[in-house]
Amino acid sequence: MEKYMPFIWIGFAVLMAVCEAATTQLVSIWFVVGAIAAAVTTIFTPNIFIQLIVFLAFSAASLIITRPLVKKLKRKNNTVSTNADRLIGQTGVVISEIKTDQDVGQVKVMGEIWSAKAKNAPVSKDSKVKVLSIEGVKLIVEPENKEE
Repeated sequence: MEKYMPFIWIGFAVLMAVCEAATTQLVSIWFVVGAIAAAVTTIFTPNIFIQLIVFLAFSAASLIITRPLVKKLKRKNNTVSTNADRLIGQTGVVISEIKTDQDVGQVKVMGEIWSAKAKNAPVSKDSKVKVLSIEGVKLIVEPENKEE
């Protein structure tokens, strides 16, 4: 059994790598590292218990070292950009008056007509507005000449 252990550890590493490739989450990459370390350990000792300890230690260490990096990378990828994001910060022209901050009017921005709400001010027809944000399918705008 001892002479087959390097092949068993390498086989386990390959199996874990295949499992990792089949999932979208990082769940078994740390076992690949541990299994490779255990396979290398077979060169120095035939003791399966020591190989198992090396496997567990390297798997745990690689998890502890890489987990914060993985979490950070996953957090960055959660934002889904849309084509509408390009409108934020753009200037538009009101084509349908917005009387109150609860009223919905229409604004033409970059050649497209959007429903819009004004933030804290009525906005008259033909006045220029700046797009602040998008809520659902409505632009949130403010008069462009607003004092800051």
